[in-house]
Amino acid sequence: MTGTPALDSERYKTSGLAAVSGYSVQQIRDLERLGVIPSATRRTNGYREFAGVHVLALRAYRRLAIAVGPVIARETMREMRLLPRDEAVARIVALHVDLARSREQTIDALNALDGIVDEGARDAPPAPGDTMSIGELSAALGVRSSTLRFWEQEGLIAPARRELLAVRRYPPGAVSDARIVMALRAGGYRIPAVHAVMTALHSLDGSSDAREALQARLQSIATRSEALLRAGTDISDLLSASTAAM
Repeated sequence: MTGTPALDSERYKTSGLAAVSGYSVQQIRDLERLGVIPSATRRTNGYREFAGVHVLALRAYRRLAIAVGPVIARETMREMRLLPRDEAVARIVALHVDLARSREQTIDALNALDGIVDEGARDAPPAPGDTMSIGELSAALGVRSSTLRFWEQEGLIAPARRELLAVRRYPPGAVSDARIVMALRAGGYRIPAVHAVMTALHSLDGSSDAREALQARLQSIATRSEALLRAGTDISDLLSASTAAM
């Protein structure tokens, strides 16, 4: 779908709208039923009739789905048709803010990871038996002890244990893993994604794998942000068309 449709002059059957939008006939019916696009008018024979505004709405939804996922995109498209214009605009602005925050978090995580690598290059090799307690590590990272135990439970870090008391001790490798996990979590990675990165870390060049994952996330955020900008233009046109129709 390219260009801006003539909102009033173009008329489409469901199959015609499917052809110009790239959605299937069934998808269009489903999106109409869900309130993602305006309801079609009905011809005298009972068949649906769509217009340029539906092409625009489908294009906006497609771009929103790229930016924020289909669930939030559907919810947002429904809200656009119900909210006052200022609230509808604020809703799109909030989505931009969320993506900007994700970008900042990812950059912070990259900076943290670079700091970890730099420190490792400068620090003297650890002495035998040089470990940290769970309290010491939680204080050093600024996370709760329960968070470290959860990361251990998820297989993200592996402390050593003293046999008699089962007291956790964190050798330098586990400390480094914990810091990388913290950086990835700060970058917005969910536990399964962190687990995948940490698995790769232990088989390949750890720091470069984590950095590549974060840089890939930055690229994804950039793609999503661009899609949101384009969706915003379509939604602005939809809001204008809705206002003109009142």
